[in-house]
Amino acid sequence: MANISRRDFLKFIGAGGIGAGAGYIYAESVKKTVEFLVPQVIPPEDWSPGVATWYNSLCGQCPAGCGISVRIREGRAKKIEGNPVHPVNQGRLCALGQSGLNALYNPDRIRTPLRLTGARGSGEYEPIDWDEAMTSLGGRLGSMKIQGAADRIHLLTGTVRGHLDLLLARFMEQLGAPTYLQYDYTHPHSLYAANRMVFGVDRLPYYDIRNSDLLLSFGADYLGMWISPVHHSLSYGHLRQGRPGHRGTCVQIEPRMSLSGASADRWIPAPPGTEGLLALAIAEALVDGGGYDGADRADWSAALRPFKASKLAPTIGVDAAVVAELTDAIRRAEHPLAIGGGPAAEGSHGTAAMTAVNVLNHLAGSLGRRGGVLFGADPVVADDWRVRQASYARMMEHAQIMGRGDVDVLLLHGTNPVFNLPQASGYTAALDKVGTIVALSSFMDDTTAMADLILPTNVYLESWGDDVPEPGVGLPLATLSQPVVTRIHDSRSAGDIVLGLAHQIGGELPAELPWTTMEEYIRHSWRQIYSVEAGGTDAGFDEFWKDALRSGVWARNRAEMEAAPTVSPAVLAQAGSAASEFDGAENDYPFVLQPMMTQGFVDGRGANLPWQQELPDPLTSVVFSTWVELNPTTAAELDLEEGDVVEVSSSAGTLAAPVFIYQAIRPDVVAIPIGQGHTRFGRFAEGRGTNPLDLVATVTDESSGALATAATRVTIRKTGERLSLIKTDGVSRDLGRQILGPAKEHA
Repeated sequence: MANISRRDFLKFIGAGGIGAGAGYIYAESVKKTVEFLVPQVIPPEDWSPGVATWYNSLCGQCPAGCGISVRIREGRAKKIEGNPVHPVNQGRLCALGQSGLNALYNPDRIRTPLRLTGARGSGEYEPIDWDEAMTSLGGRLGSMKIQGAADRIHLLTGTVRGHLDLLLARFMEQLGAPTYLQYDYTHPHSLYAANRMVFGVDRLPYYDIRNSDLLLSFGADYLGMWISPVHHSLSYGHLRQGRPGHRGTCVQIEPRMSLSGASADRWIPAPPGTEGLLALAIAEALVDGGGYDGADRADWSAALRPFKASKLAPTIGVDAAVVAELTDAIRRAEHPLAIGGGPAAEGSHGTAAMTAVNVLNHLAGSLGRRGGVLFGADPVVADDWRVRQASYARMMEHAQIMGRGDVDVLLLHGTNPVFNLPQASGYTAALDKVGTIVALSSFMDDTTAMADLILPTNVYLESWGDDVPEPGVGLPLATLSQPVVTRIHDSRSAGDIVLGLAHQIGGELPAELPWTTMEEYIRHSWRQIYSVEAGGTDAGFDEFWKDALRSGVWARNRAEMEAAPTVSPAVLAQAGSAASEFDGAENDYPFVLQPMMTQGFVDGRGANLPWQQELPDPLTSVVFSTWVELNPTTAAELDLEEGDVVEVSSSAGTLAAPVFIYQAIRPDVVAIPIGQGHTRFGRFAEGRGTNPLDLVATVTDESSGALATAATRVTIRKTGERLSLIKTDGVSRDLGRQILGPAKEHA
């Protein structure tokens, strides 16, 4: 209730009797609390009223590693743009990157350490101070270390690169806890496995789309969600219009048209799971037609003989004449390039499909060449993070360990497996067997809500750090992250928390991790890098550090390219079949499910940002919702119209969502966007839409251990309910007015 003096109370009683007084009191009691914005009389030293300051830093919204420039006025972040001097995004930025302000000022951020008071998952927490939280956790970890039980301490994060990854690894090593895993739904495990198999390298090469003149994409939505879409969009622009008089050609091969497919010269709707076979059919035609003249041509001809287009045409759904056209285009192109990803990499034989794409690049002469696949030198910062990336198979092993009760403390940071793993995986149930779950998190997401202790972390705009993007831009570089504003809540960076725990635990940890803040650690680490680059001296480091922070990025001014690797025909037999297999009999489940990441939500991480909820999907213009995409032919056969709610079922689960009729999808495919369906993630995400990953069967790609998200069959049932989809493109009908017609010429 608002504060009312005794004098005012009696005045209102006397003026209107008890009823009027009671009514006033009630009206006052239901009013929202008034917040007064008090201007700072004496502003801080680092800003001047009305004068904007720009800080260059690192975008933390996805693993692409773009550089950002943040506009600050009166100590508050006002706008985020791309850093114009950063080689990855060159001044551009996607919508998710610009929505970083929604993360910084989100009303649902965790503002203080929280301790669970009710049952796990109940959401009942009480605030505690940092001293109590760090003392309690540090004491627990230290006691387990002394007792020789540190191996029962596990760490699970999202994608963490740069020096924070090295810090976490060093902390766990000194603790005596060997299990440090990273889980990120967006990590292309099948592509990495194929590169190890074919090229013998455990990192992504640089795909030089910019300088290619023929781009064949087997499912990779390079303009939408593949690896580094902002950089690839810039490269696509140069491929199209960057060379006067020369326009590159793009061909997109996929079951459902993506943004890249909509922007291509030709879209080929290949059946799901056959993209790798099509790549091998093109490779066979290339060798057979004299497009490859290597010394081992006869060996390749023999290895590819089973993949003749005339034999595969009924399977791949592409006529031999089309294969011949694509093969001729490769022969004529000076710089052909093939890339693979998306549904082609997410089948039960995704690694084999990506191997086929790599083989095609080899036979087309695209390896180690401008406009092709380039292999760079070692990165600036050690890249051990890749070996910690847990595939679905590795996560299932981890679930078994947790399910046996062999994990006493699980530390979580920047990952949401409760949402990003299928319910059929049983990972959520395994989490409940862990003794203590500690979440280092900025938001109460689906997984953080399972924690017993929550330590609120800064968002990336408040933190020190660095990153080495992969695949980068063809030369060694690193991005520096610095706070652009003073932290808003009682939070700390993940690095500061780990360093604080090291000093709390004591023993040899403070000697091995002597830094007290992440800023101090980052500066120390970069002094060592500078010393190596400068020939063993750190003279001039302070000036270098200031320049690096001003620019936000550091790169060697020379590109150290490695020679193209040798590729043997034996990789085809090693990779196995390139054709995908599916969970569910076709008679019972006639459609193939394609869960798809969107630019708005990625894998669901953007659902708590209101700007992203309002962002129209670029191909359907739908906002706020989950929808089920069906081909018009399929919709007609099932007597469905846009907005009809359908029940989509697989062997793993069932969900309901409205239909969107989409022209550019195969009749045997059902596509559903990932991102909605959160049980916890703040007011903008909770209770909105459904999660298609709950339909995904637990099928894996044996070569990489990746979850085969594109290998599940589903069936569709009309529920009889309707729900209007919220879209921004209006309608394509005249609403009965008959005012639409062909354009008329005027005299």
